[in-house]
Amino acid sequence: MKPLTAVMAGAYLHHVAFESTNPSRLAEFYADVMDMDVSAVSNAEWRCEGPARRLIVLPGADKQLAYAGLACRDEEGLGALRERAESEGLTVQQSPSPYFQDGAFAVRDPDGHLVCFGLARETNSPRKGIRGPTQHLTYASHDVEAFVDFYHGKLGFGLSDRVLHPDGSLATAFTRSNHEHHTIACFKSDRVGVDHHSYEAGEWDTIRDWCDHFAERDVQLMWGPGRHGPGNNLFIFIADPDGNWIEVSAELEVVHDRPVVDWPQSERTLNKWGRAILRS
Repeated sequence: MKPLTAVMAGAYLHHVAFESTNPSRLAEFYADVMDMDVSAVSNAEWRCEGPARRLIVLPGADKQLAYAGLACRDEEGLGALRERAESEGLTVQQSPSPYFQDGAFAVRDPDGHLVCFGLARETNSPRKGIRGPTQHLTYASHDVEAFVDFYHGKLGFGLSDRVLHPDGSLATAFTRSNHEHHTIACFKSDRVGVDHHSYEAGEWDTIRDWCDHFAERDVQLMWGPGRHGPGNNLFIFIADPDGNWIEVSAELEVVHDRPVVDWPQSERTLNKWGRAILRS
């Protein structure tokens, strides 16, 4: 059995970078609605920063992930991840992330998503705001099996749960790179890209605070409140102006040592409380 290298490295989702045909509009949305500060680094890059959450906006196509940044606990973990990637025959690239120290690297997954690993640069942001660290990223893909082979088989993410179609094929897979139930997950879909990215509220009361914050800005919930089966987390969803789905999640399961759980593809799996958005 191969080691869970990413889990041993304690990797966590530090930031995401999205492309947009209207970068300034998208950055201003995250500044206001997701309670972040925004700065235009150049005509080609906007950075949005809140308490433990960061998002970069770059010119390009709407709903296109430019890259994801996963920070490792220490140099030893980062080095082990790089060695694992190289030993699996992956092409190691230079990381484009401005939030990582020298020595960061990047790899592309089977769907072309660029995933960066590095050590986070120290920041001294005094900003206070609603709790909501960047937490997880979920893809849409034609091939969930290839996703599992890459993240679990080649990078050493832990496999937490699977959701299965009646024929036994994968509808969804949840992988983790630390103690939280999932860092990167994947839904079977008729498209390839990002399904959603998520921020961790911590507790149910903070989801209430986010809902009040959204209401003050006339942003309606597109899904939730609800409770997922895999991960057991409480959730709400909204959409940004480009159509990217944003989840605010609370009380995600902490996984230490348990077998992988298989769930049936059904509405109750995705939402124990009622209506679900089924992707396949």
